[in-house]
Amino acid sequence: MRIRLPRTFAVFRKRLATALSGPQMLAFVPALTLAGFWLGGEAALMLVAVAAPVAWLLLGGMDAWIANAARGQQNGGLVGSDAFTAHADALRDELRGATMTSAIFAIELDEFSLLKDRFEPGAVDRVLKAVGDRIMAAAREQDTVSRIGDCRFGVCLEQVRHLDLESCIQLSGRIQQAIEEPIAIDGTSVYMSSSIGFCLLARAPRDTGRDWINGSIAALHEAQRRGPTSVRAYSTELHSRLKTRASLRDEVAAALERGQIQPWFQPQISTDTGKVTGFEALARWIHSDRGAISPAEFLPAIEDAGLLERLAEVMIYHAFTALKAWDSAGLHIPHVGVNFSGSELNNPRLVDKIRWELDRFDLTPDRLAVEILETVVTDTSDDTITRNINALSELGCRIDLDDFGTGNASISSIRRFGVGRIKIDRSFVMKADRDPDQQRMISAVLTMAERLDVETLAEGVETVGEHALLAQLGCDFVQGFGIARPMPFEKTLDWVRTHEAKLQEAPTIPTRKAKRG
Repeated sequence: MRIRLPRTFAVFRKRLATALSGPQMLAFVPALTLAGFWLGGEAALMLVAVAAPVAWLLLGGMDAWIANAARGQQNGGLVGSDAFTAHADALRDELRGATMTSAIFAIELDEFSLLKDRFEPGAVDRVLKAVGDRIMAAAREQDTVSRIGDCRFGVCLEQVRHLDLESCIQLSGRIQQAIEEPIAIDGTSVYMSSSIGFCLLARAPRDTGRDWINGSIAALHEAQRRGPTSVRAYSTELHSRLKTRASLRDEVAAALERGQIQPWFQPQISTDTGKVTGFEALARWIHSDRGAISPAEFLPAIEDAGLLERLAEVMIYHAFTALKAWDSAGLHIPHVGVNFSGSELNNPRLVDKIRWELDRFDLTPDRLAVEILETVVTDTSDDTITRNINALSELGCRIDLDDFGTGNASISSIRRFGVGRIKIDRSFVMKADRDPDQQRMISAVLTMAERLDVETLAEGVETVGEHALLAQLGCDFVQGFGIARPMPFEKTLDWVRTHEAKLQEAPTIPTRKAKRG
């Protein structure tokens, strides 16, 4: 049975053990033995010589000495990860029911992979050493700092009387500011940033130090989801979201394998002829109990589960199956667009997989439009992604730059990746028929595309007015709820036939290109 001592004695024991541990113990031994000899002669001297080590052990001196030894002096003063967990566990026990409190911070460097790609391992280690030193300098001397991952650090605050969200956010900002100062490596200045998650002791999940640390890491992951340099606190709401996300992650993986997630198809039409020029395949999940689940909800779960490549395989298979079915029905659908994420484009075997699927379905490469987010083109420095996009273009696939206007893609990047069409984001199209500023923005994009000999498609067209304006300004294609909502494959055949029948009755919309002709 474990006997819990009064908290005052526990605090006294800890402080005395700390005082008696390490090199400072050497200063006490001569004084104690000399005092014993003066007061009681040789008998007292022998008693002190025997009792002092026993008292040191009973007061926890050995534990404190081991903890100090585990602090990893060879690692710049940072404690080891095991010692960090043990310290969090002990501190949590000590503060149980007390008026004092604490918090744990998890700090991770942003874009650390780029640093590893740029510098040799020795230089990377020097950067991590500098970051660790700066975190310790930003924290208090009595706080405990550890490197708990490849580029992740932990800070456990020593007990304080008052600690709230605002003070934790201020400390996070101080740590971030310290990390962001330039680091001199091999004659160059390296600039790093960090994301931080923290967990107040009062909000820590469950009962152990490990759970407390995991709470700060969960908050860190939430911060990273919101972008670099973000700071987030652990809360019961976050805990609930994490549980829901974990449950959804397991469920979506099973749904993907059972074929419950399939593409729905949204038509794209020409502003010149009104004819269907293609479809975009959009992932949809019709849950047996919950009905249609928003892609904004399940796509992050697929990403968390590491199944984006599997989703792409499913989408390509069904998209190619649809193309063959449209051909068999006598419908002329030039191509189908499939979205590719950065992780999919980073697969060295991607081009071979696409080539194999095209051969399997006996389709030419131009029937596939590879849709790539503008942010992928803007942010990528990965040679594999660049090679894959260029190889798909050389293979004959169409390359569409999706959500154009939301990132910072330059003209050179459009050329570098062989982009054949830019898809103007919905934010530019919305209410464009009533907003002169929107019209001028669209005109500028269309003029640039015309000079680059790149086709244009406007996304999110919802009204007749927006459709008419885009046609008059010279946009090549349109797509959106105003034309048709995404639909399962079974409905596409009737929709195309009905649409083609309506074209015989629809008036011709004059376009800027027609006027120039």
